[in-house]
Amino acid sequence: MDPRIQNVKVQQWVAGISVAMLIVKFIAYYSTRSVTILTDALESIVNVVSGFIGLYSLRIAARPRDKDHPYGHGKVEFISAAIEGTLIGSAGVIILYKAIQELIHPVELRQVDIGIVLIAVTAVVNFIMGYYCLSYGKKNSSLALIASGKHLQSDTWSTAGIIIGLIFLYISGYRWIDGVVAILFGSYIIFTSYRILRRSVAGIMDEADMELLERVVQVLNANRRENWIDLHNLRVIKYGSVLHVDCHLTFPWYFTVREAHHEIDELAKLIRKDFGESLELFVHSDGCMPFSCRICYKAHCKERQHPFEKKITWTLENISQNKKHSLD
Repeated sequence: MDPRIQNVKVQQWVAGISVAMLIVKFIAYYSTRSVTILTDALESIVNVVSGFIGLYSLRIAARPRDKDHPYGHGKVEFISAAIEGTLIGSAGVIILYKAIQELIHPVELRQVDIGIVLIAVTAVVNFIMGYYCLSYGKKNSSLALIASGKHLQSDTWSTAGIIIGLIFLYISGYRWIDGVVAILFGSYIIFTSYRILRRSVAGIMDEADMELLERVVQVLNANRRENWIDLHNLRVIKYGSVLHVDCHLTFPWYFTVREAHHEIDELAKLIRKDFGESLELFVHSDGCMPFSCRICYKAHCKERQHPFEKKITWTLENISQNKKHSLD
């Protein structure tokens, strides 16, 4: 199945289950009047809204590229994640406000045990859905699914903390615990919002993904071919599930166009093997220069002008520079 279609199907489940969990949490709140459970319920409203926003963005991202969008529509996922992060942060602020109000003007609680059971069920469901979102998001390189997965799992951990707080409240009878727990997890939700927003802005601004670049460099180093004399000016950008790779690759100067094209095909196969089939590769082919001989370990080269001296290991720093490598 096309990864983009798979992403949409997963997000459809997320949106549908989020609605069900929202209903359960509000039932728990009206049963207990606990501001801590209200905290969980308010975040679930964000789950529902962001779930449908994520679904819409994934549907757009799944569209094939066209003349108006030559790089495809995958960048919409960054916008979706930004909206989700903003909504999460807004929920966190509202939660802090309600929690402080609860500390100042405490409300009589009731049926806390029923509330604990209900939100415990939602925690288990959200954890399972978050796990699947993260798995498919990482597999298909979908920021929207990864954001949804992290949101669902952060919701799980916050719910787990809320359950612990409610258990202490139920045992001790200290009502102030309700407000304190809400403040703690409202702050955590705001922090989660910051992390999602930071990543989405980085994507919109085409900020270099150092972790991804490092992985690409490691794969290239481990699988170098002797005809790849030098590689530089490497740039990697990911839009949705599509990986765009640009670089300059140096071949022996006497290679024909067909021979150079074969080497580029081998490079594409190597990257697809480790990073998936959704790849756009643009390679500028360079012919080697006399100074390249000293770093070229190609055997039986009849045109060699200098003996091989040292193999240069490609690193994140030197492979990104727009300059041919040499020993000078």
